Amino acid sequence: MIQTRNLKKSFGAVQAVRDLSFSAPDGAITGLLGSNGAGKTTTLRMICGVLQPDNGWVRIDKPVGALLDHIGLYPRLTARENLAYFGELRGIPPIQLAQRIEQVLSQLGMEAIADRRTAGFSQGERMKTALARAILHSPQNLLLDEPTNGLDVPSVRALRGLLRQMRDSGMCIVLSSHILEEVRILCDNAAIVSAGRVVAQGSPEDLCSQTDSASLEDAFIKLTTSQENLECLPTL
Repeated sequence: MIQTRNLKKSFGAVQAVRDLSFSAPDGAITGLLGSNGAGKTTTLRMICGVLQPDNGWVRIDKPVGALLDHIGLYPRLTARENLAYFGELRGIPPIQLAQRIEQVLSQLGMEAIADRRTAGFSQGERMKTALARAILHSPQNLLLDEPTNGLDVPSVRALRGLLRQMRDSGMCIVLSSHILEEVRILCDNAAIVSAGRVVAQGSPEDLCSQTDSASLEDAFIKLTTSQENLECLPTL
């Protein structure tokens, strides 16, 4: 379970996140849905501790794994060696680490690339390796920032299937996206983020019902347009 309350974060004069609150339960995929620049990535970075919020709090009940980008891999190391290195950094005992690496490689279908250097990996192969790194320590909570960005159709379908399996095992998954169809297909719940705030949360069907909309796209436009109009009002 992940909860945030009243998160705020500014970078100089730019207020990236303003009083943002949402909840993500176990056994569900929760999407942070918003346009580019809405504050999604900053929020995920605060949840996993990369950034310190200016105000508010984050509550996480169990260990968290995070895939905030597909970089950070050592190009001269193989996928297996990258996992071994990061597993040692996390303090996983050697015998347990070796077993866990084999489990994750099998789970993600990475046997064919396990012993190749990551320098020549495709976007999809880098994503798989970064995801393997994120789940190596068997976290109960998983954060994903635009996980399908740059992936081809087969890779997207494979990732969706894997995330559903993780959800069904009881994991709490939070992913950010600006792609409405991805959220509609994959997420059990969605928090719509606009101008650094959550303006609505619920299942895709609930969001349509709340806004009397025929589609999630219509609901998103109504909710975010209302928020943007409020941001443009002069301060009295």
